[in-house]
Amino acid sequence: MPTPEQLQQLIAPLFPGLMGVEIVEATSEKIVATMLVRPDLGTSGGVCHGGAYMAFADTVGALGTIMNLPPNTRTTTIESKTNFLGPAAVGTRITAEATPLHRGKTTQVWQTSIRNEAGRLCAVVTQTQMLLPA
Repeated sequence: MPTPEQLQQLIAPLFPGLMGVEIVEATSEKIVATMLVRPDLGTSGGVCHGGAYMAFADTVGALGTIMNLPPNTRTTTIESKTNFLGPAAVGTRITAEATPLHRGKTTQVWQTSIRNEAGRLCAVVTQTQMLLPA
């Protein structure tokens, strides 16, 4: 099972690395990551862009699936639904926590809650990951 440091190295050269996603905790039961809401990830209103929330959650849920992959498999997102519930101001750090709702032979479903620095729920994302041969 990959360590948080190994997952960080995996995402560093990719889009999540560009966004500044930082892995805090990684187990088969939970992934926790943080991300600074930089101006380039925000809206003209000075808050985190909805697409940034979605990309952040997609990354964290995919990493949860990676922590549970059988040998010789890989994963891809096949469905994602986001509820936007509150803002996170530019210049603050948001935290995502993903937990599994279903871990089957061909799909996994992960739910990610994203909170602002005050602990207020900003978004809830439910995604389905398909398991594919490597």
